[in-house]
Amino acid sequence: MTSTVPHRPPPSHPSDSDSSDSDSTSTTPKPQHHTDFSNTIFRSYIEISGLESPDLTKIRSFLTSSRSGALSCLICLERIRPSDPTWSCSSRCFAVFHLLCIQSWARQSSDLSSLRAASRGADDRNSTWNCPKCRIEFPKTLIPKTYTCFCGKVENPPHDPWILPHSCGEICNRSLKYDCGHKCLLLCHPGPCPACPKLIKSRCFCGGVQDIKRCGFKEFSCNKTCSKLLDCKAHCCLEICHDGDCPPCRAEGVYKCHCGKVQEKRECFQRDFRCETPCEKLLGCGKHVCSKGCHEGECGDCPLQGKRTCPCGKRIYEGMACDVVVPSCGGTCDKKLICGIHRCPERCHRGPCVETCRIVITKSCKCGSLKKQVPCYQDVVCERKCQRVRDCGRHACKRRCCDGDCPPCSEICDKKLRCRNHKCPSPCHRGACAPCPVMVTISCFCGETHFEVPCGTEKEQKPPKCSKRCRINPLCRHKSITKPHKCHYGACPPCRLVCDEDYPCGHKCKLRCHGPIPPPNPEFTLRPKKKKPNLPIESTPGSVCPPCPELVWRSCVGEHVGAEKMMVCSNKAKFSCDNYCGNLLPCGNHFCTKTCHALKIPGSGRYEKGEQCEECNLRCQEERKPMCPHPCPLRCHPGECPPCKVLIKRSCHCGAMVHVFECLYYNSLSEKEQIAVRSCGGPCHRKLPNCTHLCPEICHPGHCSSPEKCSKKVVVRCGCQTLKKEWACQQVQAAYHSSGRDPKDISKNQFGLGLLSCNSDCKSKVKVDDTDLHLRKSKAPEKKEPDVENHARKRKRRKDKVHQDHQVSTFQKIMEFLRKLLVVLVIVASLIAVAYYGYKGLLWVNDWMNEIEAQRERKRYPRM
Repeated sequence: MTSTVPHRPPPSHPSDSDSSDSDSTSTTPKPQHHTDFSNTIFRSYIEISGLESPDLTKIRSFLTSSRSGALSCLICLERIRPSDPTWSCSSRCFAVFHLLCIQSWARQSSDLSSLRAASRGADDRNSTWNCPKCRIEFPKTLIPKTYTCFCGKVENPPHDPWILPHSCGEICNRSLKYDCGHKCLLLCHPGPCPACPKLIKSRCFCGGVQDIKRCGFKEFSCNKTCSKLLDCKAHCCLEICHDGDCPPCRAEGVYKCHCGKVQEKRECFQRDFRCETPCEKLLGCGKHVCSKGCHEGECGDCPLQGKRTCPCGKRIYEGMACDVVVPSCGGTCDKKLICGIHRCPERCHRGPCVETCRIVITKSCKCGSLKKQVPCYQDVVCERKCQRVRDCGRHACKRRCCDGDCPPCSEICDKKLRCRNHKCPSPCHRGACAPCPVMVTISCFCGETHFEVPCGTEKEQKPPKCSKRCRINPLCRHKSITKPHKCHYGACPPCRLVCDEDYPCGHKCKLRCHGPIPPPNPEFTLRPKKKKPNLPIESTPGSVCPPCPELVWRSCVGEHVGAEKMMVCSNKAKFSCDNYCGNLLPCGNHFCTKTCHALKIPGSGRYEKGEQCEECNLRCQEERKPMCPHPCPLRCHPGECPPCKVLIKRSCHCGAMVHVFECLYYNSLSEKEQIAVRSCGGPCHRKLPNCTHLCPEICHPGHCSSPEKCSKKVVVRCGCQTLKKEWACQQVQAAYHSSGRDPKDISKNQFGLGLLSCNSDCKSKVKVDDTDLHLRKSKAPEKKEPDVENHARKRKRRKDKVHQDHQVSTFQKIMEFLRKLLVVLVIVASLIAVAYYGYKGLLWVNDWMNEIEAQRERKRYPRM
């Protein structure tokens, strides 16, 4: 599609602030826009009406698109700048176009209309052009020539950054719709004027209620029964008060047909009907009956009375009775046939003439290229296709036997429109295609603020800025104090407040809020490239607060005084000092000597990963009560020691008997009671210190009394033991004392020996005894020589024993040799068999492979 509209450079994107950004290389003046014009434009209307009308929606859309810089021309698809001359359609669509674009469009459309009219032989002075969007036709005389404001009062309105672009800034003052007589109260604005806000007295549709209404909404329903008299003039309308004519009367009743022969139950609006019964009343002639159907009134005179003619109408008969058949005249019928050219060649006849004219004539086809003699009722059509170009200028007519009046092209234009998204749906035509009629709505996320742009310009647009609040509630802990933000696409802005979350240690997080983030809105896209599954977007969980960074004093694991360190609060690492633990052990008597370690107190959650203090492995060193020489058998323990249950042995005083007591019992006795208990009650049986006799007293403690006064009898001998006498023990002791010897030093065998002096008899006996003693002396024992052979080393003896065991018989040696020989023969036979059968197998495999090769050769060369 070619266009004569001059190309414009793409305009810069205006901003919503008072000053807009522009390209540094552009030489055009910077367009300036006011932030919002709706308050000033709608002020007069809202002051009178008190509320916003639905008619203001379209005007707001125009204002939003103008404020956002999205107002585009449908013809050139370029952005309309505030300083560009424009023209707006004031009939239906109110679309805004560049003045140069609409002028070029109107001239092309009117020229094509004149050319089409001239080709058909019509008057080309009535050529028209239509609006590119709503297709409303305008005469050629209404081609726009000047640039005016929206209301049409000011030509070439100056550009003012503080009023709406292309507006004069004055009251619109255009006549409102429905010709109510009032004028528009808005400032000069694009789009249709809203409904009239004036208050007037108006009646409802049925006229039963009068109320004060807005002039633009003066027609209303009272919601009561209409009660208007219906067309039947008998019943009233039972519908709710409504606009327009009342519906047909639905009251049922029994009604007669026109002839009165049939009665039926019908609705009131169907009361006038005819039955299917013929009339059959006798006419005035008295000979024929009425052939009409059901009718009202008289049947009329007999149609066969008066003047009568023959069937062809050439001969007239008067005064003929109605029951007499009129004879034919016998001439040619001569009535015109259906073709309108020839007449009926048959004789006068009753009934219609033949329908098809069969007279052979010479006819030409519609295009005049073929002449042929055919019956009159047949048409001549040639097979020649019309080669004239249709109005579109692209396609030939190609109708068979065309008469020259070629119909409009029936093909679809199907050219790519300037929007590059759609194709032209109109029939094939000359000139530029109409702009794409599709309008793309661009709205904010909530849909409250939106505007429409022509198809093809939506890619350069940005969503409008909406003043409504975002509907997504924050999920962090500051949702009750967070400042609300405006409607948007994409993710909500992050929370800027301090987290202030309490740590378990009691401190608070001082970082910026990092709580959960709500699911984001979809990003602004007009046409997604691929259809993505509509999956619900989940919220992003917040991150956990980092470890507490505060510095605190922390004691060692042993909680020693003076061993604290400055550490980060979140650092839960334990440290130990170099001191001893010093914790009192469970025994309650000693202290832990380990290096400082974490305490593990059973039954509490404190230092669950701690280390127990060392176990006290010392013996109990407490003194028992009552005093006891035995140590406590338990390990070091708290509290008093258990009673001593050790059995102690105590001999009696004389040592003849041993008593067994419990230590606790024995030590609980007094000294006298212990002496009494230890006595065995028998003789003392202790040897007296100066003699070999026992104490004769009852078992007693201490030394035996007066041991030198022993009265026991002692045999006293001479030195040769020949003489002997019995003395009292005390005499023997006195004798030893007198001789200067201590009786204690005398053994029991020698006690009393040598106290008597020998006489003469003793000397002779001594000599004889010496000779006998000499003879009785035995020989000196001979020394035995050690048996060296029998004293061999133990290992050698074992070796000799093994050699003795290994001695076998000759028969066993022969059997062992035969067994080995048999094994060798079996191995040799196996090797021979394997070699033989292996050789045979190789020969067989070789023959088989040769046979396979021969078969392949035969298949490859079958004739050989």
